Amino acid sequence: MSMDFILSVLPPVIAIALAFITRNVIISLFIGCLAGVLIILNGNALIMIQTLIGDYFFVQLTEGYNAGIIVLLLFIGGFVTLIEQSGGGQAFAGMFIKYIKTRVSAQLGAFIGGLIIFFSDLGSPLINGPVFESIFDKLKISREKLAWIIDSTASPVAVMIPFIGWGVYIMGLLNSQIEQLSLNITDWDLFMQSLPYFIYPILAVTVVPVIILSKREIGPMRKAEIRTLQGKKYWDQSKPMRNSTLLGSDSKKAKPIMVWLPLFVMLAVLVTLLIPLGFPFGQIDGNGFRVALTTSYFLAAMVMIALLVYYKVDTANNVFTIYLNGMSKMTQIIIVLILAWSLGAIIDELETASNIAQLLDGNVPAFIIPALILIVGAFMSFASGSSWGTFAVMMPLAIPLGEYFNLPLMICVGAVISAGLFGDHSSPISDTTILSSTGAGSDLTDHNKTQIPISLMNGGITLITLLIAPILTVPWLVFLSIALMIVCVFIFGRKIIIKQEV
Repeated sequence: MSMDFILSVLPPVIAIALAFITRNVIISLFIGCLAGVLIILNGNALIMIQTLIGDYFFVQLTEGYNAGIIVLLLFIGGFVTLIEQSGGGQAFAGMFIKYIKTRVSAQLGAFIGGLIIFFSDLGSPLINGPVFESIFDKLKISREKLAWIIDSTASPVAVMIPFIGWGVYIMGLLNSQIEQLSLNITDWDLFMQSLPYFIYPILAVTVVPVIILSKREIGPMRKAEIRTLQGKKYWDQSKPMRNSTLLGSDSKKAKPIMVWLPLFVMLAVLVTLLIPLGFPFGQIDGNGFRVALTTSYFLAAMVMIALLVYYKVDTANNVFTIYLNGMSKMTQIIIVLILAWSLGAIIDELETASNIAQLLDGNVPAFIIPALILIVGAFMSFASGSSWGTFAVMMPLAIPLGEYFNLPLMICVGAVISAGLFGDHSSPISDTTILSSTGAGSDLTDHNKTQIPISLMNGGITLITLLIAPILTVPWLVFLSIALMIVCVFIFGRKIIIKQEV
């Protein structure tokens, strides 16, 4: 193993190692970038910071595509915050509560609520949880079960939607590799073609109705359900978490229209602007898609602001302040993106992926590469509690490796996404794990402990699926993974005998 190889892999290795140690994605990416620039400069530390800022940060920030992504994320942040803080989500979900009479319908209601509130993985738990907690308590369903349901319909759903923050962020990472490798595909097309290979997110979502309808519980979740049926809401050592979603708005004046009308406007404007570009049959230019999406989010936000003022939920000045504050919340994501783009450029200049590929070539069968990506990424995501940071570090490695070994790139992309979600879903320090516990009013440790066996089951199935992915085509691959999940639920899950439907 040559010194050139060691130096070329050092920046991503440092970033991954620091993610384990510091659990801070920004620090990890920044120091990884510093290490890479220092290597490129042959150890000249005097101009290291200057070079990193001038040749990488500024270049990435001012590149046309990247600037468009940043502007789009700002508009998304403002719109999502308006939805979250309006109280409209609770009002919208409350429309369906009167139809919930049984334990099964209550759980399915929470599941469907999570699917409907797809626009924010962080807002969904804080909207969905408080709406259903009293119903779950009345029907003697555990708070851990509620936390698991809303966690399973937060980031696993959001990551599969191309026109919200998750999809935009991922396409930003994809485009960076597309340009560096001169691939003949757009970021939109690569994202859409990769969707069937998002195996872990697909399993995380579909396992929920399977467990609900089969009435089988796995591991500690069964104990939590038995405890609740016996009239005990929490374990003796539990410390329930609680936080309010509303930060100033008058929720009593909130209306369901504050959710469905802005979302309808957003989708209607988006489709109207995309049809002349060839949607849904032709290939859509990436810049055209981003402009259309930014426009649709802006107009939807204006409708939302008008509704909040019309129904006197808050004053126009306060509502606009909330909108701007929502934009500012995207700052951390934008910083991660700039660092990720810079690290990707540094890794490309050091030919890191090519060196790794040459080391693996002849020593590791090509079909194992997606599984290796899953394992490394899952450990990183679990340690850092961040799937976003995992995507940022792993995507510049996974796509070039797939290209070198002539693997379908969508499988490698799917492996990165599955790795990030698998580790994030299992991690006790993940923001969605914490917010799901908060939204459900559950103890954080209790939620994490009851969710991990299900996450490990789905993670194991994802690993098996990725090993055979290069030889099995979609949709059979997806069908196989779901079939394996159903079989595992019936093998590992056990029913709780209830004398009568409560």
